[in-house]
Amino acid sequence: MKLDEIEDVEIDNEGKFKYILIKAKEKSTKLSKLLVRGYAECPYHADILEKTEQSVNSSEISLSCPGGGRIERNNYEKTLFVFGYSQGFGQADHSKTVSILKNKFPDYTIEYSNEGY
Repeated sequence: MKLDEIEDVEIDNEGKFKYILIKAKEKSTKLSKLLVRGYAECPYHADILEKTEQSVNSSEISLSCPGGGRIERNNYEKTLFVFGYSQGFGQADHSKTVSILKNKFPDYTIEYSNEGY
């Protein structure tokens, strides 16, 4: 699997859920990009990383997590709100997360706060 074959964003369709920012790096080229992953089914931020590792399933790509938080998604109002932190990984740079989300959801209002859990 190559880096450009990995979706930048995979988040649940509605509601409030934990998310992590992931740095994916191609071992052969050293190229990297940031990914956003968030799933309500994962009770811990580490579970999201594990699920992503299983889906990428490539010895050519290394994944690391610089931080996490939560996302609240409302499709009716077309809003995404990024906030909080991960007890295990620390707080993600929410401004980077918002930039990535804006590419995937250009018609949504996307905001963040470094407050809350």
